[in-house]
Amino acid sequence: MSIDINGIAHIYITVADIPLAKPFYEKLLGAFGMQCLVDTEKLYYCVGARTGVGIRQGHRDAAFDQYHPGLHHLCFRARNRDSIDLLAALIEPMGGTLVHPPQEDDWAPGYYSVLFEDPCGTRLEVNYVPGKGNLDTDVELPLAPEIQERLSVD
Repeated sequence: MSIDINGIAHIYITVADIPLAKPFYEKLLGAFGMQCLVDTEKLYYCVGARTGVGIRQGHRDAAFDQYHPGLHHLCFRARNRDSIDLLAALIEPMGGTLVHPPQEDDWAPGYYSVLFEDPCGTRLEVNYVPGKGNLDTDVELPLAPEIQERLSVD
């Protein structure tokens, strides 16, 4: 038996300071062409590109740590490489922090991404992978040893 899913319907990101993070997400999600459905002091929620993204106020004294239980990072999929380059130029003017500029990587054939953080430190990525990526039958799996090593936690 197989359950036939069609992507992720929505995701909520809990931030330590929504007044600090919300202007960043207004610009980021707006740049993604998403439409705001809820805009309150405690929740900012947008939909578009077949998903929803909500930003919620969390504990103010808790900083994001991608190695604590919960979200490690969120990666959006772009339709082309040019979108990665365009977004990279917008991250810092929007109030985010660039972790790495657009670069090719070996996670999948043609993998191209930008990695960044919101003003509260939540790590986000946008990538582009041409064709079927790792679902291509010509791609050798499992991941190469050097990728497996990068995934290990000390």
